[in-house]
Amino acid sequence: MDRCHIREARADDKPAILKFIFALQQHEGVIEPNRRLDQFVSEEHYTVLIPYVAAHNGKILVAEEKAGRVVGWAAVYEDGGDVFIRAEERAHGFLAELYVVEAERGAGVGRALITACEEWARGRGLVSLRIGLLARNASAARVYDKADYAPYALTVRKYL
Repeated sequence: MDRCHIREARADDKPAILKFIFALQQHEGVIEPNRRLDQFVSEEHYTVLIPYVAAHNGKILVAEEKAGRVVGWAAVYEDGGDVFIRAEERAHGFLAELYVVEAERGAGVGRALITACEEWARGRGLVSLRIGLLARNASAARVYDKADYAPYALTVRKYL
């Protein structure tokens, strides 16, 4: 992809990442009304996520245009599986965050971020990468389907 390159996030990427977190909250808020849309959510999520990713041998990646503008990000880390899963498949990568600015969607930026996360997982000796998404997030489901991801587990909810 000529439009941008994928690199590890730096401290000076934080303002862009905070905007991405909030933009994703807004997008998901249309699908799922339990999403917070207050002014503190991005900073709080960032403050929790960054050390969590580090503690789980993960990486924060960004997609950067040639002009230096960051247009997307991904957070990936190692996760463990339950004992009822075969040992060789228990440990896996988990792509926890993926966001691309609207103007760059469909241009391969998201796919490049996914590919970088897959390469990271392979480099760690992991045999699979899992991605969580909201059940009604059809646009994300299409992106992952095009990248050869298949449904694995389903969580259901009932408000009491």
